[in-house]
Amino acid sequence: MTPAPHPSLGRALVLQHHPDEDPGALGPLLTAAGLDITTVELYQHEPIPPLDGFDLLLVMGGPMDVWQEAEHPWLVAEKAAIRHWVAELGRPYLGVCLGHQLLAEALGGTVRLMEEPEIGVVNIALTPEGRSDRVFGQLPEVLLGLQWHGAAVVRLPEGAVALAGNERCTFQALRVGTCAWGVQFHVEVESSTIPKWARVPEYDEALARTGSSAASLERAVETNLATMAEIARRLFLGIMASTVGLTLPS
Repeated sequence: MTPAPHPSLGRALVLQHHPDEDPGALGPLLTAAGLDITTVELYQHEPIPPLDGFDLLLVMGGPMDVWQEAEHPWLVAEKAAIRHWVAELGRPYLGVCLGHQLLAEALGGTVRLMEEPEIGVVNIALTPEGRSDRVFGQLPEVLLGLQWHGAAVVRLPEGAVALAGNERCTFQALRVGTCAWGVQFHVEVESSTIPKWARVPEYDEALARTGSSAASLERAVETNLATMAEIARRLFLGIMASTVGLTLPS
C-alpha cells in the first residue's frame, strides 16, 4: 500500500551508482508523497546539481566501495555533497547499502571489508536507541531485510546513533543528527531485484563466495517480499512524517 497522493512536498534528489540499483520499491513512495524526482547517474559521470533546490536526498547502493576513489573519481564529489547536505543544510537523507556506508564515511566514520559477504534475507534487531528513534521506533523490533554487501560500517561518525544490527554487521542502521538515516539492508527490494543483481559481476562473485545461489535468494525474497515492502513503507513515511510533516496512514 502506497500513501495517497499528497500536495507537492518538493524535490527529491536520487544519487545512483549502477543502472540496476535504482530506487526500486521506494520510487512509487516518492511519487505518491508528492516529490518530484531528479536522478543523477554518477556511474555515467553526471554532475551533482546544486543542492539548495532539493528537499530529500536518497543515495542508493552499488558494487563499488567507498574508498575506490581512483576507480570512481565521482565518489569525492559525492562525499562532499553528502557532508554539505547533512552537516550544513540539515535536510532529510536516506542512504541504502552503499548510501548508508557513504553517510558514515563522509561524516568521519569508517567502512571496511568484511571477512565474508553478508547475503540473504536476514533478521535485524533494533537497538535500544532504535526502539526510541522517532522513525525506527515505529518499526518491528526485529526486522527482515535483504542483504548483499561485502563491506560494512565499523565505526560511527561523531554524533551518530546505531539503530539496528545483527551478529554479522553491528551497524545495520544509523542516524546522524536529526534528519539523516542509513540502512545497510535493501529496503528498495522488488520481485525483479535478484535476477538483475545476479548479472552484476561483483555481486555474482560475492554470491559465489558465500555458497549461496541466486535461485534460493530469489525464493527467499518472494516469500518475504510483502513483509519487507511494509518495512520500507513505514520507514519512508516515518522519515517524511518526522521531517516534513507528512501524516502517516493507519
